[in-house]
Amino acid sequence: MPRHKPQFRAGFVALIGRPNVGKSTLLNRVLGQHIAIVTPRPQTTRTRILGIVNGEQYQLAFFDTPGVHQARGALNRRMVEVALSTLKEVDAALLMIEAGTGPGGRVEIGEGTRAVIEEVARSRTPAVLGINKVDRAPRETLLPVIEAYKGLHAWTAIVPFSAATGENVEDLVATLAGIMPVSEAPLFPADQLTDQAERQLAAEYVREQVMLKTRQELPYSAAVEVEEFDESLRRETGGLVRISAIIRVERDSQKAIVIGKKGALLKEIGTAARLRLERLLGAKVYLALTVKVDDRWTEKDAAVRRLVT
Repeated sequence: MPRHKPQFRAGFVALIGRPNVGKSTLLNRVLGQHIAIVTPRPQTTRTRILGIVNGEQYQLAFFDTPGVHQARGALNRRMVEVALSTLKEVDAALLMIEAGTGPGGRVEIGEGTRAVIEEVARSRTPAVLGINKVDRAPRETLLPVIEAYKGLHAWTAIVPFSAATGENVEDLVATLAGIMPVSEAPLFPADQLTDQAERQLAAEYVREQVMLKTRQELPYSAAVEVEEFDESLRRETGGLVRISAIIRVERDSQKAIVIGKKGALLKEIGTAARLRLERLLGAKVYLALTVKVDDRWTEKDAAVRRLVT
């Protein structure tokens, strides 16, 4: 008898979890593109980012979300609201944790992680538990982690993987694709990768370099606003994209840090961001950066709405 062709499936998946569990790294891995910025600092992701992955019999639309944490101030409240509200809009959630055990082989599940699991349960969204960073943990610690978490929720599946190395990521994607709704057609055009406009990506690439190259206390107080994105010469031979952006900080002392001695650090930030933008845009980029103080903007709802889109 002829075998039936598998039904096409398509749907939305929320990447959810505590800060720094590797959600953005996973999104970039499955997309094969650096769409979501990544730094070692927690709370790098501030808003929801869509990334679309196409397979022969599926289309997965991933939402990368900010890490869920105890929110203080307008910026942090908005980040957590964005993450938790996404649970109500998707077909499945991938709740991500890190592999590894604590001293004496104990699995320590913090209150913050338990709170995220409770939010997933409250949403009634089918959920896969993704155990990330298996490349960093001894194999013998994996089973205790699975045992500790499997009774906390009715997981659709539990999948260990490494977003950094790609280990078992294909199995993770296949698992998620298998629980998506049957669809007559893809939800997005096959050539669409993300919902992020190039202008937004430019702002994020600059902020990524600010976070990577400045001191511990600054990154959470920095935002980037693109004033000009001129690609009128982009299609010409040796085309050029002109971008001007403002790095906004909260205090004069932070402005001095970003600029650096004789403007050296600002130049370093701009060069690194420009090189990444040229790879993204496939064109030469002229990037002009200025730094301005927007006093205590992270505490003001209006400023957060304007600067975090």
